[in-house]
Amino acid sequence: MKRKVKALVEALKRRYQIKLLQDASFKEKLSIKAPLWILISSLVAFMMIVLFIVLLLARHSPLKEYFMTDYNESRRNLVDAYSRIDSLSRLVDANDLYLQNIQGVLTGEVGETMDQAVARENKEAEKPVESARTTELSEDEQVLRDLLLSGTSTRNLDAIVDERGISSYTFYSPVRGIVSAHYDEDTQHFATDIATKLNEPIKTTLDGHVIFASFTPATGYVIIVQHIDNLISVYKHCAVLLKKAGSFVRGGEVIAMVGNTGELTTGPHLHFELWHHGNPVNAENYITF
Repeated sequence: MKRKVKALVEALKRRYQIKLLQDASFKEKLSIKAPLWILISSLVAFMMIVLFIVLLLARHSPLKEYFMTDYNESRRNLVDAYSRIDSLSRLVDANDLYLQNIQGVLTGEVGETMDQAVARENKEAEKPVESARTTELSEDEQVLRDLLLSGTSTRNLDAIVDERGISSYTFYSPVRGIVSAHYDEDTQHFATDIATKLNEPIKTTLDGHVIFASFTPATGYVIIVQHIDNLISVYKHCAVLLKKAGSFVRGGEVIAMVGNTGELTTGPHLHFELWHHGNPVNAENYITF
């Protein structure tokens, strides 16, 4: 064994000569003299350098799309992640606007609906150039112009358009009694107050899901039901709530009892509100109390 090792060491130490000759004249152009171990080490180092340069080019150049399968997969995952983030961002914006509308229902403040927000953004993005050429207005356009000039607000026009579809639904009366306070936009009383006996059963006006059922200091026990077509009914100052958030209720089903809870009340009554696409609706136009 020792002899073989010694012979290998001597072979590696043995000097060799590499010459580069011209093909036609055999004139020597380059001559390298070195031990065998140096020649082998130089060849291995040269191959490692070439391999490093190839990998560097494959990683930091457009060629990586052809050589690195992991890069293509990572790129696809990145694009998919950005798409998911964009979708989640839109969903969060819609949920925020929905929560703002729910908050408006609880506080009685009219907020901007999703349809109105989209219409406003589209209108700001388009910004059409006004034409210098004057045109005559048709009879319908003149009527609309007179209506706008007479003081009717855009919000009221939107409410009129939204309320046209509500008449197709058959509403149940939430409670029988005497209307003590009517719907009044001037005083921002977006509800109908029905005075009745204490602990009278309160019925939901349409099929839907309970989205809020809790106590608030100002309006006492409150229950809110989400119906189809972005319709929301609100029942305030209840004595007790019989349904929890997330429950499905049928039209005419008892969901609470008439009470006198909360700071903003002077006697047993039901404070009933009806909202459509985030806009308050006069429930007396569709329900007989």
